[in-house]
Amino acid sequence: MRIALDDFGTGYSSLSYLQRFPFDKIKIDRVFVNDIASPGGGSSSIVQAVVQLASARHMTTTAEGVETEAQKQLLRTLGCSEMQGYLFSAAKSAGEIAGLLTSHGGAAAIQQQQGRRKAAL
Repeated sequence: MRIALDDFGTGYSSLSYLQRFPFDKIKIDRVFVNDIASPGGGSSSIVQAVVQLASARHMTTTAEGVETEAQKQLLRTLGCSEMQGYLFSAAKSAGEIAGLLTSHGGAAAIQQQQGRRKAAL
């Protein structure tokens, strides 16, 4: 099982949580991704700080709400390890994901993941 700190940088996602809980991943809120490619937007320095913090604590980072190629390239340059958003795909149901993986040779990965879930129960 892996634990992610979702919507980091907004709401109740305090830095103190990083000390108290064994997170594996920090998910950077889309608020910081929206204007990351805009000149003077200011989000790139925040994203870079979060990526460096996560790296120092051996966590991955996922940027939420990636919609443009410019955002993707900048996030990659800043060292963000994972991204999600409409640039890659609209949200899909579990059945649609299974079908996508199967059609692209991922049936073994699906079976392996289902085996892990059963073992965890």
